[in-house]
Amino acid sequence: MRRMLLRGPRMVTPDGVVDGGEVEVADGRIGAVRAAPGAAEATDLGPGWLVPGFVDLHCHGGGGASFASTDTDEIASAASFHAAHGTTAMLASLVSDDVASLCAQLDAIATVVDTAATPVVGAHLEGPFLSAARCGAQNPTHLINPDVGAFADLLAAARGTLRMLTIAPELPGADLVIDAALAAGVVVAVGHTDADVDTADQAFRRGARVATHLFNGMPPIHHREPGPAAAALATDAVCELINDGHHVHPAMLRVVGPTRAALITDAIAAAGVGDGAYRLGGLDVVVTDGVARLRGKDSLAGSTLTMDDAVRRAVTRTGWSLAEAITAAATNPALVLGLDRGAIAAGLRADLVHLDEQLRVVSVLT
Repeated sequence: MRRMLLRGPRMVTPDGVVDGGEVEVADGRIGAVRAAPGAAEATDLGPGWLVPGFVDLHCHGGGGASFASTDTDEIASAASFHAAHGTTAMLASLVSDDVASLCAQLDAIATVVDTAATPVVGAHLEGPFLSAARCGAQNPTHLINPDVGAFADLLAAARGTLRMLTIAPELPGADLVIDAALAAGVVVAVGHTDADVDTADQAFRRGARVATHLFNGMPPIHHREPGPAAAALATDAVCELINDGHHVHPAMLRVVGPTRAALITDAIAAAGVGDGAYRLGGLDVVVTDGVARLRGKDSLAGSTLTMDDAVRRAVTRTGWSLAEAITAAATNPALVLGLDRGAIAAGLRADLVHLDEQLRVVSVLT
């Protein structure tokens, strides 16, 4: 049995912040959390914070590598980049493509999930069942109406690793695909949609549980035409938020609140690399001053964000406490996926991140 005792700096737990407590870890799981130190042999982590590892529901790549690949080494490389920034569980997100190409990409992701020691726990299909009116940086040539047969092919290709599907509920056939996804245990998300509030509300009542990058890829909230964002906020849907300072104003994070938010990166291969030219779903993307946009257009094309930066911004720019930011960056997304992690609590996986006083990653312990 592999056992260790970690003496925290301050620890963020479901019961609040614990100063100078201990976490007992045995065979990769948290055995106990003690509010007061008691074991002389405990490893003292030093100053800063001990928090649960971040869980990213929505990421397309990073470190120069993309998840939209059939090269398992490239997929693992993108995941490893985000692991260094505190992400200990994540979905590999795929933008719209033809169904055959998506099937090949899903198969490669499934291989990484099965064989590689990476944080990838499954795949997220962000397309191809999306609205052309709200496609954003999705390639419109690959968008199709929801089709149960196409979904069945994608599901089979993923070999049990498809964890989430984003869909525009106003499209013909959407209800049938939502039902098929739910029956297969796939989390349904509403996004890249031009739906009115009633149609979006029906999708959430049907079983959709997530709003894909809330406020982005959908009409803005209007007091007479509330749209899908208002429908998400009026239900118990978990709301993805890209907290990079460009996609969503900090005031809107305060409106949503940490108890129902899931901080995501929506990162592309450019994350951690720098400005320059990139490709996303067959489209040209230009990153300038860290902001990714489609070439020649104003449309944002993912981000260059990492989860540790999203957490820091939530604390320093939005005014959330670190405990609130961790709820949105780890606990809520883990609950969405049914993962046994996302908090420092007995019985859960010991995915832990040591942050310094400036909330920068010192080490990742898994």
